[in-house]
Amino acid sequence: MRLLLYNIRYGTGHGPRFHFPLPGVGGYMRGTTRNFQKIVEFIRSVTPDIVGLIEVDMGSVRSGTVNQAEAVAAALGQTSTSQSKYALTSINQRLPIVRKQGNAFVTNRPDAVQRVHYFELGIKRLIMELELDEICLFLVHLSLKYRHRQYQMHHLVSLVRSAIKPVIVAGDFNTLWGSYEIDLFAAAAGLHSANIHNLPSWPSHRPARQLDFILYGPQIQVTHFEMPRVQYSDHLPLVCDFKVMRKS
Repeated sequence: MRLLLYNIRYGTGHGPRFHFPLPGVGGYMRGTTRNFQKIVEFIRSVTPDIVGLIEVDMGSVRSGTVNQAEAVAAALGQTSTSQSKYALTSINQRLPIVRKQGNAFVTNRPDAVQRVHYFELGIKRLIMELELDEICLFLVHLSLKYRHRQYQMHHLVSLVRSAIKPVIVAGDFNTLWGSYEIDLFAAAAGLHSANIHNLPSWPSHRPARQLDFILYGPQIQVTHFEMPRVQYSDHLPLVCDFKVMRKS
């Protein structure tokens, strides 16, 4: 089975032009049609069974009212589920463009059951769950604030420990304080990183930090891992092939 994890930055691209005309935010207002089509073609070329998308535009004026998760699913002949990454009571749920920012799963698996959970702290609170016959996957985009991340990871540990199937946790963990953050979480949850060489995933033009992770539990065997050097976002994509081992 092949899992693709990709923070696509709403299809807005990257590089110096992203910061024009307003540094830091100007690029988030740009139209995404041309760059997003490149993202779709890349995803199609990977032939994934499951796609975990971080920073998806669910149909704002920025994307021409196109739900990007649905567009990816249509291109692959698969199904999708997307959800706003903010708390249900957050003011962000009422702001134009921002309220359409979310995360998504796209999959070809007909047995997929999708659920949502929420962290108690942080601006980005969404936890998406995809349950298949043999595994459970959790997709997250953790807080930029260190203290909030620690509470969120503690919450994730509880979800992983309560799962009755083998688990994969994937997403943008924003581990800005270094690898020890993910090491502590992985040890507490009984998970291992598919990225055994600790390859950095951000920024895509000159990777220096490992922010994106695919973590897996017992009974899962990773058979292939790579990070294609494409620059359609500020993050590199993660591609992971795995199989679920039967209990002896």
